[in-house]
Amino acid sequence: MSKIRLEAISKSQDRERIPIEEKGRRSELFGVNVFNEERMLQYLTKDALESVQSAIFSGSKIDRKIADQVAESMKSWAITMGATHYTHWFQPLTGATAEKHDAFFDLLPDGRALEKFGGGQLVQQEPDASSFPSGGIRNTFEARGYTAWDPTSAAFIYGTTLCIPTIFVSYTGEALDNKAPLLRALGAVDEAATAVAKYFDKNVSKVNATLGWEQEYFLLDKALAVSRPDIVMTGRTLIGHQAAKGQQLDDHYFGVIPDRVLSFMSDLEKECTKLGIPVKTRHNEVAPNQFELAPVFEEANLAVDHNLLLMDVMDKIADKHHFKVLFHEKPFAGINGSGKHNNWSLATDTGVNLLSPGSTPMKNLQFLTFFINTIKAVDTYEELLRASIASASNDHRLGANEAPPAIFSIFVGTQLSNVLDELEGVSHGKLSPEEKTELKLNVVGKIPEILLDNTDRNRTSPFAFTGNKFEMRGVGAKTNCAKPMTVLNTIVAKQLIDFKKEVDILIDKKSLKKDEAVFNVLREYIKTSKRIRFDGDGYSDEWEKEAERRKLSNNKNTPSALQVLTSKESLDLFRTMKVMSEVEISARKEVELETYIFQLQIEGRMYNELVYSYIIPAAVKYQNELIKNVMGLKDIYGAAHKKLTDGQLSLIEQIAEHIADVKKQSDLMTDARRSANRLKDIDKKAFAYCDTVKPYFNKIRLHCDKLESLMDNNLWPLTKYRELLFQK
Repeated sequence: MSKIRLEAISKSQDRERIPIEEKGRRSELFGVNVFNEERMLQYLTKDALESVQSAIFSGSKIDRKIADQVAESMKSWAITMGATHYTHWFQPLTGATAEKHDAFFDLLPDGRALEKFGGGQLVQQEPDASSFPSGGIRNTFEARGYTAWDPTSAAFIYGTTLCIPTIFVSYTGEALDNKAPLLRALGAVDEAATAVAKYFDKNVSKVNATLGWEQEYFLLDKALAVSRPDIVMTGRTLIGHQAAKGQQLDDHYFGVIPDRVLSFMSDLEKECTKLGIPVKTRHNEVAPNQFELAPVFEEANLAVDHNLLLMDVMDKIADKHHFKVLFHEKPFAGINGSGKHNNWSLATDTGVNLLSPGSTPMKNLQFLTFFINTIKAVDTYEELLRASIASASNDHRLGANEAPPAIFSIFVGTQLSNVLDELEGVSHGKLSPEEKTELKLNVVGKIPEILLDNTDRNRTSPFAFTGNKFEMRGVGAKTNCAKPMTVLNTIVAKQLIDFKKEVDILIDKKSLKKDEAVFNVLREYIKTSKRIRFDGDGYSDEWEKEAERRKLSNNKNTPSALQVLTSKESLDLFRTMKVMSEVEISARKEVELETYIFQLQIEGRMYNELVYSYIIPAAVKYQNELIKNVMGLKDIYGAAHKKLTDGQLSLIEQIAEHIADVKKQSDLMTDARRSANRLKDIDKKAFAYCDTVKPYFNKIRLHCDKLESLMDNNLWPLTKYRELLFQK
């Protein structure tokens, strides 16, 4: 066994057991490190509190004098909590978060020191934007970028730093982050949904999009993980023969959580609770050493911030427990990868979930309105939703019979489909009193009864209705939820605006009553969006053919998926909804393509290193040992050695063939990569990496994995799957 593997396994086995904390009341810890409403009541003046609450509720601006009061209050609270620094915490287009720390420290003209933090520092900072991806929005010499306070997401203390959630924009005002477009999309869906909700309840004055994410991840012993250079560099294993046991026994799913993992989870939950992240569910996932964590749903902007914060906290807590967290969508071949289901709904300020059926026909008409409009929005912009979850790492999952297919469809269940079919048959125009009564009682009135035993049972659907929400299942484990949530809320907002226009026209010009107008428009939407509804097996070849017949997109890789971003329809959508300008959306496409290229480029380089620095030297060494054995037997037995060395000679020949083939494929991949790198057009370059470079990865892997199965375990240079996945 190689020295690096011996050292890694020794370290993993020597880990001391960290005792699981005694149970405590988490409610008492919740949000203690957050400058939430409770803290604001303690520290802010009445005027400052009302100003911040107005900014949160309606988006009104906070004037400089109030900002100074808020900043002073934040600083006073933060210092009492042990904070020494502050930072604007933002979401650049890297997909992660960023921060630059400044101390609560300044000097007076006379040289005396004091703690200082004013409204100007709270509201805006000017970090250097030159090294963040911008997709050509800013010139190299225009390095300035600005972070601006987002009061809708509460400031929090992490370690000794006061973190202030912010947006990030360029010198010329374009968004350089994922938060600014999300906030615009949430504002758009609030306005559009509120206008429609008023058809059913005049008291509604605000609608919030809500999000509940489910974070899947792998947890590996750190010493073993860092012994694998491919995990360190790419977040996944580029090679590795499957272990004899994987997930085929289904014994890990919902199994007993190992003590060491439970200790990590307990510490993680405690830290999350302090930071106001309402984590609730934890369990073993399908693959060995795979787990899931899920919170109570929250307002979407806050939920996005909390998910990004969670991933950072997980890294730090895992390190203390000598673990390494893997968020890559496909860290291991042959077992399930990791996703991040996004559970989305709309909630009014009157406490109503607009996607939850009610107890009366009128409440169910409201439910059907938002339910059908969401289906219609997804049908119209299904290709754009696919683009929002595209990445090099997520390409390993989508369509791989372990995650939703790349084809977008919606599952609603047989019984709800029957309700929609009945509604589709409603006569057009004015309804007689008898028709209206029959419709409300027989179609609308029976929805709660239908949903009572109609939970989602189709795990192959990328977009499923699950009783009171839609679940978007294709989101990758390391994806920033802001990207799919920006698209989903934008398209639903656009659809609701169109719906209201059509309903109002029928009311004003056709003299239809509100219910009749709503039913008539919904009836047409059911017809025109029927192609997106599918309750069958999303993994089947038959569905792929049927989806093509229905003219649904099937973009199986990231370069193909991203092309829709700059289509006329997409540009018109984002511009009309004031979510992103053409410059901003074009920049995002360029950044996503660059990221895709760089990720494959890094993996390609890593393959070369593995082949030339690890695999071939180890294979040659083992081959030499076999040759020595054959020569030794020949010296002892003479001509009779042939019968004794058939096995060795066969192994020598197989190893030689795999060495030659893996070297050949690695060299061809390098040539393909160099050719791709010479291309200037970023679309052509991304497709070149996808079509001419990436195919070599599996070819190289095949020969490496064959060599692993042929060679002496003690000479194999890399930690194996059975060692990585079955350490407790």
